[in-house]
Amino acid sequence: MSSRLDPRRTSVQYAVRKPLLDWLRSQDVRGLRVLDVGCGERPYEQLLKGAAEIVGFDVPGNPHADLHGSIDAIPVEGASFDVVLCLQVLEHVPDPATAVRELRRVVKPGGRVLLSTHGVYPFHPNPNDFWRWTHDGLAHLFRTNAEWTSVTVRPGAGTAATVAMLVAHTIDLLFKRARMRALGMPFIALLNTGGEALDRAVPLLREPLPGSLNANYHVEAIA
Repeated sequence: MSSRLDPRRTSVQYAVRKPLLDWLRSQDVRGLRVLDVGCGERPYEQLLKGAAEIVGFDVPGNPHADLHGSIDAIPVEGASFDVVLCLQVLEHVPDPATAVRELRRVVKPGGRVLLSTHGVYPFHPNPNDFWRWTHDGLAHLFRTNAEWTSVTVRPGAGTAATVAMLVAHTIDLLFKRARMRALGMPFIALLNTGGEALDRAVPLLREPLPGSLNANYHVEAIA
């Protein structure tokens, strides 16, 4: 099973991947046409089995994609998909505003764009890493670059899990440089478990309030 479908607490990416997986599982795509923008290896396709069709789009050279090109010029007709996914892509895009306009162009009226991207996260070029966001910044980006019926932005992990993630990344880096990476995994698992539990116990820690830290955001924009 893909690690994205079975996120382990020993992973430094747990605070991003576990909430993202739960969010995607809550989406109903039965009978709908889905476009996966920046599909990578299409790790979440198992969650979309009820879809009428799933089309993967990515940069040239990705053998897992059905279509290739740039996110600012997706090679499909306008208003041709019911659901458009764009998961952990926006932080790597040179022009996010153009990307959002293009996502809006390809989704049908009444359809939805489901996008996730980082709030607080270590630098990870692939090949570039340009942006980090707040919930207000993402809402502003969407609302000022296309017409939407509604735009909802929610954090994935809360503040405790995000702080735990940042500490876990530091521990992982130190143990990796010491060539003893496996020895750091129990500490990372403990951090992820504690952060997740604290967020669950204190609802305010899951809200995007002044002073909060959020590893990732989930955007649902209805056309």
